[in-house]
Amino acid sequence: MRKIFYALLFLLLISVFIPSVRAQNSGQSLRAQVTEIVDQQEEVREDSSVSIKQHLRLEVLKGERKGEKIEVNNINNLDVVSADVYKIGDKVILMESVDIDGESNFQVIDRVRTGSLWWLALLFALIVIVVGKFKGLKSLVGLFLSFVVIMKFIIPQILAGSNPLLIGIIGAFIILLLLIYITEGFNKISHISTIAIFLSLLITGCLAIFFTNISKLTGGGMDEVLYLIGVGEKIINLKGLLLTGIIIGALGVLDDVVVSQVSLVREIKIANSELSNKQVYKKAMKVGITHIGAMTNTLFLAYVGVSLPLLLLFSVNNPPFISVSDVFNNELIATEIVRTLTGSIGLVLAAPIATLLAVRFIKK
Repeated sequence: MRKIFYALLFLLLISVFIPSVRAQNSGQSLRAQVTEIVDQQEEVREDSSVSIKQHLRLEVLKGERKGEKIEVNNINNLDVVSADVYKIGDKVILMESVDIDGESNFQVIDRVRTGSLWWLALLFALIVIVVGKFKGLKSLVGLFLSFVVIMKFIIPQILAGSNPLLIGIIGAFIILLLLIYITEGFNKISHISTIAIFLSLLITGCLAIFFTNISKLTGGGMDEVLYLIGVGEKIINLKGLLLTGIIIGALGVLDDVVVSQVSLVREIKIANSELSNKQVYKKAMKVGITHIGAMTNTLFLAYVGVSLPLLLLFSVNNPPFISVSDVFNNELIATEIVRTLTGSIGLVLAAPIATLLAVRFIKK
């Protein structure tokens, strides 16, 4: 098992240098800086909010076109609610598109914010290492390798036309092995935790498949899927993509609950070797039930946080959301309900499964 694990780890590290499958793109993105605001106009919408449109002059910062001057005029364009307002010195991302006459058109699509994200990531890593010490460092290594699995295996395979559900299950199991064995080491706790998480993921996956089918979810309820049409080598299975997201999303919280329960059983047996397996199970589950409540809320609130705009639909009394039933019936809302509840069921069942296995296989 140890040799297989290290071989798997070696292949993952090699895969970092293997180019990923990329989508076809007729244009390119450029990083530029606002050097002048040529014109700026304000319009008042019907709801009294203010729309600001700008005519900008920019300078390309990187690449072969570094130093090139580009103008972007949005004054006469349609009103976009999410449009940002820029000032001189702001760094932005330009998207270039080429029309049928061969002329380049540019549009500001977002701000450049990677610098602040890198500083946040560095702060996160430092805090994890300071508090968690060597185990914190190992958890960061596991996190990095999980990212490698997702970006270098799962996503390229899905873009290449593979079954997203099958790829997601394989990728989730690889991530599981990496997270458990890097953080906890090669021992009985890791072995039991791996089996328990795998069984819990299997249950979660079966529930997700069943309720996705009976709810007639297509995976096309989210706006983001519109950008996936035609980007891969083959047609992407959106329903399979939805199921893959549910499985990977549940993996993180399952790891926490299962490892905690297995470690708890071990500590109880060390503290009192006179207890029977039934007594150990009852004592461990008292803690496990508390953990389940906290982690279920964590999972629920995590999904709610991501889907907060959807909750606003509950207060909308306009078509097609006349009643609460209409809101629940919307595929976007139904998808989040299935995602949350199937993940929560798998989480709740993970504690007794892990506790039973630990009680059975960890000796006094």
